[in-house]
Amino acid sequence: MGFGSYDESEQKNQEVDADDDSEGVSVRENDHEGTVSFETDASTDDLVGRLDEMKDEDDE
Repeated sequence: MGFGSYDESEQKNQEVDADDDSEGVSVRENDHEGTVSFETDASTDDLVGRLDEMKDEDDE
């Protein structure tokens, strides 16, 4: 078998030994409430212009 190959017979009838009594992960465990603020000397036009530049850089 080459790199990345697999035997399809190994993919059939797989059993998972899952413990139904285990505790799941709480998606709300680390929720935080609050606000974020920042001050800048740049105008909205400057910020939008910079965002457009960054988008153009990603396209190249």
